[in-house]
Amino acid sequence: MLEPPATTRAWHLVARPVGEPSPQDFALRETPLAPLGDGRLLVRNAYFSVDPYMRGRMGDTPGYAYFPPYALDEPLAGHAVGEVVASTAEGFTPGDHVLHFAGWREHAVVPAAEATRVDPEAAPLTAYLSVLGMTGLSAYAALFHVASFRKGDTVFVSGAAGAVGSQAGQMARLKGATRVIGSAGSDEKVRLLVEELGFDAAFNYRTAPVAEQLAQAAPDGIDLYVDTVGGDHLEAAIHAMNEHGRIALCGAIAQYNDVEAPPGPRNLAQAIGKRLTLRGMIVTDFQDLLPRFTEEVTPWVRSGELTWRETHADGIDSAVRAFLGLFRGDNVGKTLVRL
Repeated sequence: MLEPPATTRAWHLVARPVGEPSPQDFALRETPLAPLGDGRLLVRNAYFSVDPYMRGRMGDTPGYAYFPPYALDEPLAGHAVGEVVASTAEGFTPGDHVLHFAGWREHAVVPAAEATRVDPEAAPLTAYLSVLGMTGLSAYAALFHVASFRKGDTVFVSGAAGAVGSQAGQMARLKGATRVIGSAGSDEKVRLLVEELGFDAAFNYRTAPVAEQLAQAAPDGIDLYVDTVGGDHLEAAIHAMNEHGRIALCGAIAQYNDVEAPPGPRNLAQAIGKRLTLRGMIVTDFQDLLPRFTEEVTPWVRSGELTWRETHADGIDSAVRAFLGLFRGDNVGKTLVRL
């Protein structure tokens, strides 16, 4: 049996970004691994996730209280899936595969209580970071609990070729939406939404004002909006909303790198007359839905009714480039670093 490694390589945050992050804000360092101790696992990471919400944790301003800011000169954290190399925890043995929250590094020592065993025979390992993980749960909770989806709704999803958006649009279609509309940042992504993911209509938000294109795609208005972008998308959705429409505020990637606070939607007063519901959400509030989510979504995945896309970056050296690419729209679906 090979001796477990004493060190690993891990990405550290070394400066708090101002505006758009730069490679100089990060450093890849050799880091000692903690002693295994009792009830712990040594995991060799196979994949880890890079996500837009992490940008908020890189600052130290209020607004991301549900996760504390990343500490400077400490390893970054995020969801990862990997293989157990050594274990002092009952019920886990080398060769098991687990999901945990010590990503952005090649190896991790994690408490067994904070790891979830996953089955690579039931689904690809990456699925537990995307369609069967927090990404899928975010889309599921946004639609069916935050925004109270109803069969027959006309649904608009922004950033619809992204990780959460692509799942939300498909789930709405599978549950009986009358019309599903998505926005994306390129003509290629628009084609993907319509031709492969089953959206009824989609548009490239870079080619014309969002409000104009949404009005053309939904001439009878929309009933439900899953917002991952914010900004002009949210303003356009409010204008297009039918009475008693519902909005799930999942993210605002268009604003994460703003140095100054952006103006709110200029038409927010319409929410009064239309009796709209706008509700923010954090996926960690919906852990109680995991059994129901898994029971309902797994058959869709196995049957091929619900598909997912991934963008892979190879090697730990590529992690920062992959993260920065999220804000340029380089990804389709979930962005993962493959080790």
